[in-house]
Amino acid sequence: MENKSHALIAGLFTILLLAAAILLSMWFNRDRVVRVPYEIATKLSVPGLNPQAAVRYRGLNVGKVDEIVFDPNEPGQILIRLSVNPDTPITQSTFAMLGYQGVTGIAYVQLDDDGSRPVRLSSSAQQLARIDLHPSLFDALQSKGLAILSEAHELTQRLNRLMAPENQRAMLAAFDNISRAALAFESIPRQLQPTLTQLPALTQRADGTLAAVTTLVQDASKLSGSLNALTASLQAPDGALARLTDSMDQVGSMASRLEYDALPRVNALTGEARTSLQTLNRTLENFNRRPQSVLFGAPAPQPGPGEPGFSAAAAPAQ
Repeated sequence: MENKSHALIAGLFTILLLAAAILLSMWFNRDRVVRVPYEIATKLSVPGLNPQAAVRYRGLNVGKVDEIVFDPNEPGQILIRLSVNPDTPITQSTFAMLGYQGVTGIAYVQLDDDGSRPVRLSSSAQQLARIDLHPSLFDALQSKGLAILSEAHELTQRLNRLMAPENQRAMLAAFDNISRAALAFESIPRQLQPTLTQLPALTQRADGTLAAVTTLVQDASKLSGSLNALTASLQAPDGALARLTDSMDQVGSMASRLEYDALPRVNALTGEARTSLQTLNRTLENFNRRPQSVLFGAPAPQPGPGEPGFSAAAAPAQ
């Protein structure tokens, strides 16, 4: 009986010692930090997220997940209550995303801020402030998975249509045509070889032609210089054009003097010559009528009216 009582006492002592160790460990490891409560309301799925999961702000541990429950006021909505260190810079533009640790699938809450509204977000146990939950990379892949699968299915169908028998025959025919074109291109260098052989001679001729053109350009430049010099000499103040202009002015002056001096004299001589010719004509006419006037002289003129010897009967009829 004594052995049994000693064993019972030893067992009770061991149990009490273990309980005391557990209580001391819990007391020493308890979290004495007073954290600020926040809440996340979302209709996104939160796979791998459990209570006591870590809360990180840009990679730094700033708190933990206290509770994950369904919202009794709105069906389908999940409420995630967080406890965050009071020195964490939570602002109105802070948002949350789910992060995953390696390949274990254990999720944690990742907080970040875009800086659009840098105003401190106040929260308390009586009035919890809510933080928006943005879709994570897994959520984006999950939401776009159907679209990706649909596009992959369409791509597979297009590949199947591309690899249809008639398309395969068309591709084989195209490859055959390409092979023939390659063989035709191989004959082009042989056909160009004579032309390539003549290229040095053509180059020499081109060089000679360029030299001749250069000489011609130089001669043209010299001719242009000579013409410029000739033009300058002609247009000089004592040049040929100036002398020709002076000569023309002198000729004009002489013509003007001839017009004002010689022409009146010529006109007077012409009038005198006309008068002399008229007198000569009358003399010749009288000679033709009375040739005897050469010997006997001209007859006396008949008396006119009122003169002595005038007779009306003898007067010639008018």
